[in-house]
Amino acid sequence: MNNFLTIADCSPQELQGLLDLALELKQEYKSQGNPPLLKGKALAMVFQKPSLRTRVSFEMAMQHLGGHALYLSPFEIGLGKRESIADVARVLSGYVDVIMARVFEHAHVVELAKWASVPVINGLSDYSHPCQALADALTILEEFGALKGLNITYVGDGNNVAVSLMHIAAKLGANFTIANPAGYDLPEAAVKLGYEFAQASGGSIRLLRDPHEAVREAHVIYTDTWTSMGQEEEAEQRRQVFPPYQVNAQLVAEARPDVIVMHCLPAHRGEEITDEVADGPPSRLFPQAENRLHAQKAILVRLLP
Repeated sequence: MNNFLTIADCSPQELQGLLDLALELKQEYKSQGNPPLLKGKALAMVFQKPSLRTRVSFEMAMQHLGGHALYLSPFEIGLGKRESIADVARVLSGYVDVIMARVFEHAHVVELAKWASVPVINGLSDYSHPCQALADALTILEEFGALKGLNITYVGDGNNVAVSLMHIAAKLGANFTIANPAGYDLPEAAVKLGYEFAQASGGSIRLLRDPHEAVREAHVIYTDTWTSMGQEEEAEQRRQVFPPYQVNAQLVAEARPDVIVMHCLPAHRGEEITDEVADGPPSRLFPQAENRLHAQKAILVRLLP
C-alpha cells in the first residue's frame, strides 16, 4: 500500500491484514498502551469539511503511536483555490511523513496522491469513505468473528459511506443489500465494481427499494444521514422522501434476533434513526466510532516505514 484512497484499491488480503493489525493495536492499547511505532513521524490533516471523529481519531492515533498531527483548516489552505493541489502536495511532502485529506471532490484527494511524495489517506470524499468502512468492518468482525457469509443491509441514501461499505463487504465475502428510494441510488460504476468483488469472494449484492424486504435475515443494519455535507439545499426535499427508510424499532424487529445497528455519525435522531434504536441494545454506534481510532492506527502503521 502506497496510499489509502478507496476500499476498491485494496485487495481482500490487504484489508484483512489491516483489520488484524487494528485488532492487535486495539488490544495492545487497552492492555498496556501502544509502543511508539511512529516516533518522529508527522501527519498533516487537510480539511475541506469539518469533522469531530476524523480529526480527533487521527490526532489521537498519532499521539498513541508516538507521532504528531497537524490540523490544517479550509481557511489555511484553500485547496485548489488559494493554491493548486499539486503545489500543496509538494509543499506538504517536504514537511510531513503522511497526509490525510477530508475533501468534497474525490478528484482532489486523487490529485494530492499523484503529486505527493508521501502517502496520502482519504479521510472522506464525496465518492468514498474508506477509513469509516475499515472501522465498520472492524466493528462487525469483533461482533461476529468474520464478515464472510454475513448479511449486511444499508438503509438510506446511496452515498459515499454506502459505496465504501458495499466494497468492503463484497471484498470480504459478505452479502450486501441496500434499500434506497428512487433517485438516490449508488453510483453505477461503484455498483459494477461491487459485483466484481462479490463474484470473486463468494458474496452477493442486492439493490432494493423496500427496506422491510432488505432487513430480513440481516446481521447488520446500517444507516446514515439523509442529507450529507454539501447537499444542504436538498435537505427539505430529502425529508419528504426518506421517512419510509427510518431505522426504528419496528424495522429492527424484522431482522435477525442478533442483529446489530450501525451509523457512521453524526446522527440526526428522529430522522434516519430513532433514539430508541440508537441507544438500545442492538446499537453499536459508539464502539463503531471508537474503532475509527484503531482502524486508522493500522492504516498509518502500514503506510509509514
